[in-house]
Amino acid sequence: MRPIAGKARTTLLGALAALAVFIPAAASAASHPSAASRPSAASAVKLRGGWAPFTRCPVDSKAMLAADGVNHIAVCVASSSPTGSLTIGSQTLAAGASNLQFGLVGSYASGFSIVSPAGGAISAAPVNVPGGLLGIVCPTNNPLLALLCSMLVNSPLNAVTATIQQAGAPSNFNFTAGITAGKPIVTIPVKIHLSNPLLGPSCYIGTNANPIVLRPKNKTTPNVRGDSFNANGTPNPSGVMSGIFSTGGTQEDTSFAVPGASGCTLLGLGLPINFLVNQKEGLPSPAGHNSLVLSRASAYLAGLSDPVSAAPNDGKDLSRYWHSAVLP
Repeated sequence: MRPIAGKARTTLLGALAALAVFIPAAASAASHPSAASRPSAASAVKLRGGWAPFTRCPVDSKAMLAADGVNHIAVCVASSSPTGSLTIGSQTLAAGASNLQFGLVGSYASGFSIVSPAGGAISAAPVNVPGGLLGIVCPTNNPLLALLCSMLVNSPLNAVTATIQQAGAPSNFNFTAGITAGKPIVTIPVKIHLSNPLLGPSCYIGTNANPIVLRPKNKTTPNVRGDSFNANGTPNPSGVMSGIFSTGGTQEDTSFAVPGASGCTLLGLGLPINFLVNQKEGLPSPAGHNSLVLSRASAYLAGLSDPVSAAPNDGKDLSRYWHSAVLP
């Protein structure tokens, strides 16, 4: 049964190249801590060594825990980028630091299903919208809006931030896309939250029902290397965890369309101003007029080196090892 583990390593290597993934292989004899005493994988934690990228891997989800190592295996995936850009029509925003994490359950023969963390697979930092609210609603012939515009000059109330949020579960993860350029790695439905006290709490570009659908690709073929570590994350060439990772790459997508704004109201008075946001940003914007660039992207994929040997506890062991790597 050992050759299956070798096959798993080879396939993971291809997968990690796609997302700069890292797969550790560490075994631990420590007892599995109780749910009441151990930290949740959904919480903000710091992890040791090879586990460090996987702070939000849903190792305690029912689907991950049920992986038996023979019919299904469980794998953690993480991808991050410190910077980039988002262009919608003629408007370009800096992209804040982003982090994508999820679990995979399945097999290389039949494919994998994505398991999102409890708080969502995507975490992204907000970025400032150039011109702020003045750039969105001004100039105007509307007397009320014109008065507002005059009050916004040099006011902190002018600032508008944009934050990319998940609008549905990721899907279509492609392991082999990591070793080549120009192939979609994963499908990610998102929406953009525009935040300003005068826009109301629910001003979005895109919705859960009508999201922006991103399909990032490697712009160039990434450099990938494998690694192994112990159950608790410490380095070990013979560790029970195996992983592959790549860093410094660029991911991009120019295939997505951007729907119009919704839920934007003025001064909390219920006065809809979606049309002003749409006019300013050129929305809706069809596919071919938009782009996403993620710079210095890193990706990691990790799982047990020999899940068959762990049968029927591949998922349970993965969870136990993850928790053993949590730092105080």
